[in-house]
Amino acid sequence: MMYRIFDIKRYSINDGPGIRITFFFKGCPLSCLWCHNPEGISRTQTRMYTPSKCILCGACVHFCPSGALSVPRRGASGGIRCDASRCTLCGKCAEVCPTKAVEMAARSYTAEQIYAEIAKERPFFESSGGGVTFSGGEPLYQGEPIIPLLDFISEAAARDGYTLHRTLDTTLFAPESLVRETLGRCELYLVDLKHMDSAVHRRCCGVPNEPILSNLRVLTEAGADYIIRIPYIIGVNADEANVTATAAFLSSLPRLPRYVELLPYHDIGKSKHSRMGTVYNPDAVPMSAPSEADLQAAVDIFAKYGVPSKF
Repeated sequence: MMYRIFDIKRYSINDGPGIRITFFFKGCPLSCLWCHNPEGISRTQTRMYTPSKCILCGACVHFCPSGALSVPRRGASGGIRCDASRCTLCGKCAEVCPTKAVEMAARSYTAEQIYAEIAKERPFFESSGGGVTFSGGEPLYQGEPIIPLLDFISEAAARDGYTLHRTLDTTLFAPESLVRETLGRCELYLVDLKHMDSAVHRRCCGVPNEPILSNLRVLTEAGADYIIRIPYIIGVNADEANVTATAAFLSSLPRLPRYVELLPYHDIGKSKHSRMGTVYNPDAVPMSAPSEADLQAAVDIFAKYGVPSKF
């Protein structure tokens, strides 16, 4: 069984307690306008090209087995041309590129290979109370394979003499049966919550929010430990009505989150879209970062409902 990973972040301190290693799984059912990991949305391989790194040596053109690449004519700008209709995403161009102007966004790993990477970080886990985080994309979008992976790494760590803290960073847009299977297999959930209005959620993220809210209730009824993370965006969800609805919903659940973390908007995904040849925020929805006053106002609303929050 193989797992497609598009990034591995070591020494992570923002994806759960302690020092962690975070694996970013390829594929996500959401397509958020502001996504800062757009290379993780598609389940298939993604080719990324940075013209500023390219020296136009032509190695990629020469070795491309499908003839999808071409060098621009003298005086033309824009770097190496790629005919997407001919590109098979084989990755040969990335293998031969001397400046890493071309990169492929994913690599396949077995459970054994994933655990081997985890085991390298054991000293940091034991000194800090850290562990492994599975993020994405959406780790639950892999389907059932995430369950045997969670079991495998836990059992492997136990054989090596330690207990591995497992965190799942998820949108919870997944079948309820799969969410239930993760219970007892994760020590912590980091749950993205984008908007309480399902129509707005669909418009900005491509899917409705009912499965997310339902699965969040499933987690809390089971007593799961979780943190809510909200990408806080002026023009999308940083308004009093949505914050109040969010706070009211969370306060109604059987178990409150450890806290709600407000994550101010940034447009780091814009440069990645450029490298992928796709368009950031194609509908030009106005989005901007909140001020500190905006963030504090949200914290105050959550406090009125007894929900701890921070930014």
